[in-house]
Parts: sequence; structure tokens; C-alpha cells
Amino acid sequence: MIETRRLRTLRAVADHGTVTAAAAALHLTPSAVSQQLGALEHEVGHRLFIRDGRGVRLTAVGRIMLAHANEVLAQLERAEAEVAAYTTGAAGEVTVASFATAIAVLLAPAVRTLRETSPGLDVRVRDAEGDHSLTMLLDGGADLAIAVEYRGAPADQRLTRVPLYAEPFDLVLPTSHLLAKSGGVALAELAAESWIGPYPGNPVHDVIAVACEQAGFTPDFAHSSDDFRAVVALVGAGSGVALVPRLALRDLDLTGVVVREAPGPERRVFAAVRRGAEHHPLLRPLLITLDATATDLFPHT
Repeated sequence: MIETRRLRTLRAVADHGTVTAAAAALHLTPSAVSQQLGALEHEVGHRLFIRDGRGVRLTAVGRIMLAHANEVLAQLERAEAEVAAYTTGAAGEVTVASFATAIAVLLAPAVRTLRETSPGLDVRVRDAEGDHSLTMLLDGGADLAIAVEYRGAPADQRLTRVPLYAEPFDLVLPTSHLLAKSGGVALAELAAESWIGPYPGNPVHDVIAVACEQAGFTPDFAHSSDDFRAVVALVGAGSGVALVPRLALRDLDLTGVVVREAPGPERRVFAAVRRGAEHHPLLRPLLITLDATATDLFPHT
């Protein structure tokens, strides 16, 4: 009989592309991961991975096994949810992985509410920028992820997603900029500017790039940082211009900059759980509270 831990190992290696990276995500040694894969291949009677450069990729049989592994693991999530519901699930620990802004404006207020409405629920928070929260979720390092949609991301059938809010972006200019005193600024007017923003791979970078492309130009990212405090500080120093999610500007030092609305670009934020776990009695109150908190932030989202 195939062990579920070997199926989890199969999925981790498929996701990360190398045994070493999968081992780190699973908190195992590379040797242990290799042993589990070898045992699974022996049980199946076929090779599941072949070398591809410095990494590995699935064989045809490996892809078949991965599809079944996803179904089996989702069914196990459902089973755990039903058992937990049967035993009331009044108390327990949930780990949430989220990017920093959502922790501050969404998750922290939700945790405050849950201390009163679900006092038995212990929420543990992990900061995970970009789409790393989804990787942590799939690897079992988190029970719920808060992440941002980005262009070209495939729909992952292993996850159940719950939309939370759509956050507008604001344009941040140096006070010395020629357009700083203008009531409204079109992105096309900034085509020749130096831009400041997150690194490629961060969903916000993608939102900015798409907005500029729609305005008819490709932004020249002269400076890169995933920390919006740094981005705004560089704008204030006259190093360029930036598009920043509105909530990320809360409580920041805006010395030396002006902020203008930028109609169009949005950061779409969602919560995700492993498929089958959405009705778990520890996750349901958290999802409900996150949704209510998001509605308070953006009533018309």
C-alpha cells in the first residue's frame, strides 16, 4: 500500500523541481526525500522523475501519480475536516502565511476579533511575500494563505480560493516633479521616467507592468525593493516614480512625496486553503472573519 507521506514527497519534489528544495520545504534531509521517492518508485514499478539539468522533472507515470496524489491528499483534508467537526473543533492552532501589508491591515484585526468570537482558536502568523504563502500552504507549512493574483498564474486545482478584496494603487511622485501639482496624472505621461517597484516575481511588480503596458509603454525599473517603505523613501529622494497599493501607504512617512490616484490597476487579494479543508471547523471562523474584515476595508469590493 502506498504511504501518504510518499505522495506528499512526490508533490513537493514536483513543485520545487529539486530534491534539495523539496527536502527543505518538508523539513527532511535530501537523503530521506530520495529514499521516499525510491520506495514509491519501487511500489509503483516505474520511474517517476528523470534528471533535467540541475533539477528533475516528472515522467509520464510520474504525472499520473501526481494527479492521483492530489486527489488522495484533498480527500484526506476532507476527512480531517469532518472528524474535527464531529469532535466540535472548538479549540486548536492554525498557521496563516501572508504578505506584510495584509498582516497589518487584514489579518491582525481579524485575529483581534477572533480572540472574542473564537477564543479557542490560536492563530500563528508567518510573513511570506509574493506567492511564497501558497508554496508554504502546499508544503504543509501553513493551513491558510493570503496571497495576490498575478498574470498568467494557472488555476491550482489543489487549492480552494476565497476572494477578499481588490485594492487600488496610488501614484507616488517626488514633490519636485513637474506633475506633482497636477490634479490628475495619466500613466502615459510618465513613460520616460525611472520607476521604483518590487522585484519580478512579486505579484505587485506584475500589476505595475501590466498597467504601464496598457498605457502604451514598458516601465524602466531603475530601483527594486519589496519593501514599500524603501520604495516611497526612494521616490522622496527624487530617484523615480512608483505605483503603490493604497493600503501599503498607511502610516508611511510621506515626506518629500505627493500621492495621486491611479485609476485602473488593482491588487486582488485572496485567501486559500488546501482543497478539502475549506469546511474545517478551525478554518471556517477564520475565513468568515477575514471576509468580514476585508469588507470593512473595501465595502464595495
